[in-house]
Amino acid sequence: MKSTVETLSPTRVRLAIEVPFVELEPSLKKAYREIGSQVQVPGFRRGKVPTAVIDQRVGRGTVLNEAVQEAIPENILAAVREHDLKTLGRPEVEITEFNDGDSLNFTAEVDVRPEITIPDASTIEVTVDELQIDESEIDEQVKNLRERFATLKTVERAAAEGDYVQIDLNATVDGEDVPGGQASNISHEVGSKQLLPGLDEAVVGLAAGEDTTFTTQLVGGDFAGRDADVAVTVRTVKEKELPELNDEFAQMASEFDTIEELRGDLRARVTQGKQVEQIYAARDKALAQLVEAADIPAPEGVVREEVQSRKQAMVDQLERIGASMEEYLAAEDKTEEQIDAELTEAATEGVKVQLLLDTLADAEDVQVSDDEFGHEIVHRAQRAGMAPQQYYDQLVRSGAAAAVFGDVRRGKALAAVMEKITIKDSAGNGITLDALRAANEAEHNHDH
Repeated sequence: MKSTVETLSPTRVRLAIEVPFVELEPSLKKAYREIGSQVQVPGFRRGKVPTAVIDQRVGRGTVLNEAVQEAIPENILAAVREHDLKTLGRPEVEITEFNDGDSLNFTAEVDVRPEITIPDASTIEVTVDELQIDESEIDEQVKNLRERFATLKTVERAAAEGDYVQIDLNATVDGEDVPGGQASNISHEVGSKQLLPGLDEAVVGLAAGEDTTFTTQLVGGDFAGRDADVAVTVRTVKEKELPELNDEFAQMASEFDTIEELRGDLRARVTQGKQVEQIYAARDKALAQLVEAADIPAPEGVVREEVQSRKQAMVDQLERIGASMEEYLAAEDKTEEQIDAELTEAATEGVKVQLLLDTLADAEDVQVSDDEFGHEIVHRAQRAGMAPQQYYDQLVRSGAAAAVFGDVRRGKALAAVMEKITIKDSAGNGITLDALRAANEAEHNHDH
């Protein structure tokens, strides 16, 4: 094999590769074997069909094509190694000349990692918003905790907003029962708008044993889009009782003895959450500064692939909630071009950041241990709701394990950068990474 490389841009090269016919022989033999094991010819055992018969049955051209498709990736790989290229994404291949018995000539255009000069991270300084905590935020946390420990008590009065009712429902259209439109003894929070439009308004003012009817438009089923009459009967009315806010409540709802200690703990948690957000904001600003200072070009092919995969993910997500791209565009009042432009901008930034972190990881010779890789797999498997081994096997099958490994390595490179930069808040106070370390520590312990 002979190959030459031509630089098209700082992020793209074209390889011209010539493979003598004799080097295609192994691929050709393999192609005959594979095709021979698939064709059935009377008089020959499967897999024992002579090449001449295969040429006659399937055509020599088909076999050659199969051999070429197998030989191309191997030869690209060899050329990439020979020229010491750091390739990204998938190559675009064009066969320039190939005749039976002659050498195979083809070109492969592929994105490559640009040469990046990394700025010194210790010269980077970022400013984030000052941390502010309002007492109302702690009140909100306490309120949520009280809600979790609320009890329901049956009352002898009409239902009001915020009460819980046990109800029977029966929906009819023109006096005919709606399939699946009957339910008995279901619990409903009045005012939560969880069930049918119009139900909350109908139930307010009804006491146990009372009933009424209301009209609602059906969204699914055979009668979709039609108005249904719904009869609702209230069985019981219960009001929510919140526990009193005192030391007794603190002892019941937490490991603390007094309400003050409990509030102190909630304040510490809210503070830590906000400190972590500050660090994340600093991280994003630092990366933006580094990318700009390094003047990183974005490889078009990689960006294109990234845009396609992000768009597909959007479509899949919309499909899961039963919506289409058209509906989403209408709701957001955007055109498809605008969405493409937004995705391209985000993907371009994302790709530049990846290139920066890969280059940093190489420069710092960042290694990923089995333990670190395993921890990430466990973490992702939990998020996907799968068993770690099953998740890992799926990654290997789809060829995505290397990408996860790359993510972990970039994460370590980023952590090293964060140790070097200077972070201040708008009041001039220095900010350390302690909150993030504590949060990671807590998460790590939770995983094990």
